[in-house]
Amino acid sequence: MIMQNQIFKKAYVFLSAVFILIIHLPLVSANTRPQYTAAPETVNYTSYLHSNIETETAKEDLITRANTLYESMELHEAGLSKQTYDYAIKGFDQLLQSGKFENEHIISIVDLSMPSTKKRLFIIDLNEAKVLFNTYVAHGVNSGKVMASNFSNALQSYKSSLGFYQTLGTYMGGHGYSLRLEGLEKGINDNANRRDIVIHGAPYVNESLIRSQGYIGRSWGCPALPENLYKPIINTIKNGTCLFIYGSDKSYIKRSKIINA
Repeated sequence: MIMQNQIFKKAYVFLSAVFILIIHLPLVSANTRPQYTAAPETVNYTSYLHSNIETETAKEDLITRANTLYESMELHEAGLSKQTYDYAIKGFDQLLQSGKFENEHIISIVDLSMPSTKKRLFIIDLNEAKVLFNTYVAHGVNSGKVMASNFSNALQSYKSSLGFYQTLGTYMGGHGYSLRLEGLEKGINDNANRRDIVIHGAPYVNESLIRSQGYIGRSWGCPALPENLYKPIINTIKNGTCLFIYGSDKSYIKRSKIINA
């Protein structure tokens, strides 16, 4: 009898220990499970900017998204006016919907409403929400001196042409490494190829001329760039990106089918 009681006691102790272990296992497992932190979400700003464009609130959505990017990239502080930026994004959006541009996340904006003494070229990566380059750019000799106020699409006008362009391929020409442009607005800049309007480097686009004469040199209509930056800029924007050249010309805004689409 004593032997049986001892056996029962041992069995009871063993079963109790097993029961306690079982009910605590989930707690042990929960407390020792590795904790993972979700990776921060990456944002494709091109998709973010141009998604849901066919909804009833498309215009409001585009404005809201464009404003967010403008503020996040601090473009006002860099000197790019909100008006110029808004025209650029609106036209860029229209052209994307029509299938233009092989490279959809790069947009270049030349704001000729600014004097040539200011860095008025802005090359923006929308995916990264980042200004890649901000530098000087020349306007045509017959467009004005410090300010560009006269624009033309005519041959041998030696003036800048406003509007939207698509960048093409590169070549070696009279100015060295250069980038061809295709004007996308009929009657406004579609003579760009016939006028040899290209992006190239030029020794007259530099700050020393600003100090000596009060403005940078001028081209025959090309958006010429500083010699120390034109190659990396061309390599960044070549082969199917958007270029928008804006100026203080109300007639352009009225005539542009892209902006008014």
